[in-house]
Amino acid sequence: MSVALTWGTRPEERAGAWPCDAWPEGEAAAYYRGVTVEAPAEHVYRWLCQLRAAPYSYDWIDNLGRRSPPELTPGLDELEVGQTVMTVFELRSFTPGRELTIASRSGPGAGLFGRVGVTYRAVPVAPSRTRLLVKLRVEYPPGLRGRLLAALLPWGDLVMMRRQLLNLKRLAER
Repeated sequence: MSVALTWGTRPEERAGAWPCDAWPEGEAAAYYRGVTVEAPAEHVYRWLCQLRAAPYSYDWIDNLGRRSPPELTPGLDELEVGQTVMTVFELRSFTPGRELTIASRSGPGAGLFGRVGVTYRAVPVAPSRTRLLVKLRVEYPPGLRGRLLAALLPWGDLVMMRRQLLNLKRLAER
């Protein structure tokens, strides 16, 4: 498999059902991302909740130049299905302390890259070590636009999500 589809993950981490398998429904491309974080899973999960405030990737691209918060924001871990996440997603499901699943919202800017579902998992591997794993499912739009996205999006997402995961790792390990 291409590194653009499976960066930082092992086959056993990609196996099995993920909550994002329900969004979008039907045929969709899947990408996997992963990093090891030297922090407890509950703390890594708390940083995942920060995605409600900002994307934590390249702020000058994804956050209109605003800096993603460098400290935990009180209350962002009080999750409810339907909340906005990273401006263009909504929270679909979550397991406190372990995982959250988001999907693209409707409205301005939604669907730019097709319909997308994403699950973030904080998997404990030791008391102070966590595998931060992500699965994305993308249903590309039809036609030429969809074919172009299928060729380019895995690489573009790899660049952006790699930065996001490494930023979350750095912040969680502080």
